[in-house]
Amino acid sequence: MGVTVLLWGIILFFLGSYLITETWTWGYRGKWTNLNTYIPASICISLHRSIFGPPKELVFSEEQLMRYDGSNPNLPIYVAIDGDVYDVTAGSMWYGLGASYHHFAGKDAARAYVTGCFQDHLTHDLRGLSEKQLKGVDHWKKFYENHHKYFKVGRVLHAPIDEHAPIPPPCKQAVGQKP
Repeated sequence: MGVTVLLWGIILFFLGSYLITETWTWGYRGKWTNLNTYIPASICISLHRSIFGPPKELVFSEEQLMRYDGSNPNLPIYVAIDGDVYDVTAGSMWYGLGASYHHFAGKDAARAYVTGCFQDHLTHDLRGLSEKQLKGVDHWKKFYENHHKYFKVGRVLHAPIDEHAPIPPPCKQAVGQKP
C-alpha cells in the first residue's frame, strides 16, 4: 500500500510539473537534468549514429538561408555564425519576427556577434577583427553547439571575399557602447 501511494505521488509530481511548466522538472534546466551529465555526449552521439547513421548536413547558399529568418511560421528559424548553421526555432521568442535578436535570423552575422553593431556588421566578414574578438566568435559558436535547445543543421557557403574589398568600418553606435 505504502509503495503504491509513493509511486502515484511521484507520477503526479512529474505529471503536474509537465502540465504547469511544460517540463518534467518544474522548469529547472541545469547540470542535473542534462543527460550529458550522466552519459558522455560522445557515447550518445556514437549510439545515435550506429542506429540512424550519420546525420545529413544541409548546405545553404546565402540566398537559401535568408528564407529561414522567422518571417514564415511554417519554416524553422536558422542563424549562422562563421559558416555553421543552427536551428534556433525553440528560441523563436528571441529570434522570431519582431524579436530582439531577429537581426541574426536567416544570415551569417558573425561580425555583429562580437562588435555589437547590428546595423552595419551583419556579415560573415571577420577581416580586421582583433584576436579577442575572434575568440568571441568562437565563444558564440560554442554557445550554439552546446545549447540544450539549439542544434547544428549544416553550413552556409559564402562567396569568397575580394581581398581588395574594404573592411567594414568600426561601428560608432554599437550596443553597449556610448555614442
